[in-house]
Amino acid sequence: MAAEERRRQIIRVAINLFAQRGFRGATTKEIAAAAGVSEAIIFRHFATKEDLYSAILDDCSCDNGVDHFDALQEMFQSDNDQAVFESLGLAILNFHDDNPELQRLLLHSALEGHELAQIFWDHTVMKTYECVGGYVRRRQQAGAFREMDPLIAVRAFLGMLIHHSINNNLWNTSRQVVNISNEVAAREFTRILLQGTLSSADSGRAAGVSSQSELTVGSESTQKVNLTG
Repeated sequence: MAAEERRRQIIRVAINLFAQRGFRGATTKEIAAAAGVSEAIIFRHFATKEDLYSAILDDCSCDNGVDHFDALQEMFQSDNDQAVFESLGLAILNFHDDNPELQRLLLHSALEGHELAQIFWDHTVMKTYECVGGYVRRRQQAGAFREMDPLIAVRAFLGMLIHHSINNNLWNTSRQVVNISNEVAAREFTRILLQGTLSSADSGRAAGVSSQSELTVGSESTQKVNLTG
């Protein structure tokens, strides 16, 4: 087996074992046995365990040609809010469907206080907040989004996506509660984020404001802000 093939094989075996048993339940010796190699071969490809953990995240990101940020950078420069969030949502949902072991592995790492959880947080989660939060902030400055903490908007959107994905892949694999395609899920979650759930007629009565709400920005100025983007 070529060196690169062997490297990827070790990564996939490690992902499967860590996802099944957690990090405390799987050793490099077991990974080597499952891959049909010696421990020395593993350390030849990955000098430290940290190298293996980082390679796991990199491999999963590249496995399906998915880099959420690089692929969407051009779109993030546009003002098409529906397209931006829907495309990002679909990419994330598809990624989780294609990498169910990674989802389990990350939950293990968080529960066990494993360093992979921090690596994932620093390299992926924070990058998501910065990238999408920056888009929300830019649209606020353009008057398209109302005043709010951009990171709360990001958390609300990611929360819908991650909860839906975990339900599908871990809790309710038969999809008895909500059985929809990722395309439909991404579209509807985006609509909920951008438009809410109330009809335009009921929205004003419930909130006490019209859909074009007057918001005080700073201490002096008041402006009209489009709530739906």
